[in-house]
Amino acid sequence: MTTLRVPIQPKILDWAENRSLLDGDLLRTHFPKLDDWKEGAIQPTLKQLEDFASFTHTPFGFLMLPEPPVEELPIPDFRTMPSERYERPSPDLLETIYICQERQDWYRDYLRENDERPLPFVGKATIRSDVKAIADDIRKTIGLDIAERRSYPTWQDALRNFIAHADDAGILVMCSGVVGNNNHRPLDPREFRGFALADPFAPLIFINGSDSKSAQMFTLAHELAHIWLGSTALSDVPIRNVEQNETELWCNKVAAEILVPESVFRDTLNESAARDEEITRMSRVFKVSTLVIMRRMLDLGYITSGEYWDRYHREEDRLRILPKSSGGNFFLTQAARASKRFTRALIVSTLEGRTLHRDAFKYLGLTKIDTFNKLGQSLGVI
Repeated sequence: MTTLRVPIQPKILDWAENRSLLDGDLLRTHFPKLDDWKEGAIQPTLKQLEDFASFTHTPFGFLMLPEPPVEELPIPDFRTMPSERYERPSPDLLETIYICQERQDWYRDYLRENDERPLPFVGKATIRSDVKAIADDIRKTIGLDIAERRSYPTWQDALRNFIAHADDAGILVMCSGVVGNNNHRPLDPREFRGFALADPFAPLIFINGSDSKSAQMFTLAHELAHIWLGSTALSDVPIRNVEQNETELWCNKVAAEILVPESVFRDTLNESAARDEEITRMSRVFKVSTLVIMRRMLDLGYITSGEYWDRYHREEDRLRILPKSSGGNFFLTQAARASKRFTRALIVSTLEGRTLHRDAFKYLGLTKIDTFNKLGQSLGVI
């Protein structure tokens, strides 16, 4: 019996390999005939090509094209980098955006079916709006209390509380360090830290959960500023630059004021204390990274530009090697990845027969009805 082989353009294989960002030796360990395919000495079988597409996270149909496709980000890119490794959007980033867009589309339709009204704060501001006034409006709208946040013992508790407040205000906040539910595909914060999908009915914020908890706090505040602008954007949320995009600079200022209000900062700062110790103490008080505290010190005139940059580079190197937390309750993690608001609505709609279990499983990345039911029980909707 003749084995069916599939003709494929060598340049498509080159494109798929480069796009995957996988180590070349690892790829050839799994596909020892890859170079032979590229040289045209032999063609892959259909099964081999399907396995190659799955392993490299390449849509199978792309491998059938005569020319490599040009993949563009489906949302505006406000990042100030990315690094050379991410000259093009990675499959992990693209799939994460597509997953969030599908969830947002479903939730928007769900709200309209239930005659919900658009949220008044989406698009309420412009980059000419007063930073302090908008930061104050965001805190009041989502019910974020600075004193309450300062009372939490850990960044994890403070972040969970921050997300819950945004969720209660009608914003879908999805925080995950992996693509979908695939723990073998971690998201790299060097490529992106978060993004906002502005929508009057279903505003969505995604936070890269592979980042530190203190950095995630700033990312959430930054993306909230984007929602107030009505601005969809992919961000790396750098707090070091002053030369960056005007919109990003405004969002960073709002984020800093949300988390560390100037008046409270001045009242809390002990200028006579040793600088390093005070930076560490202030970061723990406000539950933000030390980089945010140093930036506030610079902007408010407590340190010079030279001192800031010297401390910034040293602190960035230190934070980069700190271990990240992992693990935890599966159902809490799942709800955080897909947003509690979205997950509750989807489960209720499915139980009411308005959404197919098949579609619900796709949106949540689940495969078993038992897991679906237990997730519903953990959220109090079953």
